Amino acid sequence: MSGAAQVALLAGAGFFAGFVDAIAGGGGLVTLPALLAAGLPPHLALATNKGQSVFGTLTAATGYWRRGAVDRARAPVAFACGLVGSLLGAAAQLALRPDVLRPLVIVLLVVAAVVVAWPRRVVQRPPIAHALLWGALVSLVLGTYDGFFGPGVGTMLLVAFVLIFGDSLTRASGNAKVVNLASNLAAFTLFAWRGNILWSISLPMAAANALGAWTGAHLAIRHGDRFIRVIVLVVVAALTVKLARDLHAAP
Repeated sequence: MSGAAQVALLAGAGFFAGFVDAIAGGGGLVTLPALLAAGLPPHLALATNKGQSVFGTLTAATGYWRRGAVDRARAPVAFACGLVGSLLGAAAQLALRPDVLRPLVIVLLVVAAVVVAWPRRVVQRPPIAHALLWGALVSLVLGTYDGFFGPGVGTMLLVAFVLIFGDSLTRASGNAKVVNLASNLAAFTLFAWRGNILWSISLPMAAANALGAWTGAHLAIRHGDRFIRVIVLVVVAALTVKLARDLHAAP
């Protein structure tokens, strides 16, 4: 396969990943395996993946923001906690293998699926006590996880904001993008500074990812919670199967 054809296929993966990630998270499930299959070493694949995904996350977050699907009072704290957490996670990655987290992530994703599939009267609930404090803590912890490992973080943020603040799925998706953007920016800056991003691949994927993210965010806001619920459940199922297979195949 020619280099141009390979880049075109990776750009296609970037579009689909941006579309899914804007709605339910999990875009890395598409792009990271695609980059590894293209022959990139793991450290370059991880860096290049962040180099393209940050543009899609920015596009999705902007789309939700403009359409009023982001809580602007909570956004600054969530962004700051996600940014700090991602930097902490990237540092922690040097001391601990990401494989250690896979069993825990599988459990969390199954819990997320149950919450999302639950009847509307349970999903739409009043905020819990001290919701802002809990929201900041969740943003910090899941931002750390994103900097450390990553798969499923957007989905877990979405579900966490439903449970903590009583957000609708559409609003929770928008608020999750704020934290996701912060964690992606932190990782992107680190990888770019170290020169680990392959820009000849990352930039075409970034353009496609941003277009997919715009499409996904637009459809999510237009079609509402039912549409998001279906996408989230599909993404959770795919993430769970992927992580379970990786865990089984690990030596």
